[in-house]
Amino acid sequence: MKVLLDRKYNKAMHLLEVLKGLSHAKTTTISSEKSLLLEEIKEAVENLSLVRQGNLKARSAKDLLT
Repeated sequence: MKVLLDRKYNKAMHLLEVLKGLSHAKTTTISSEKSLLLEEIKEAVENLSLVRQGNLKARSAKDLLT
């Protein structure tokens, strides 16, 4: 299981040290750009789900390019 945790830097460092101390946990720090990309992908997937459910109107690719 992967978990993305968004915390203020000064509080995150303590939690990161605790997690590093666990033998069964692997930690990786990602850049703010990668974090933003993940959030945008998540939003896109949620929007696609809403379109498929009929709760959001889709736009054609042609409309997006014009």
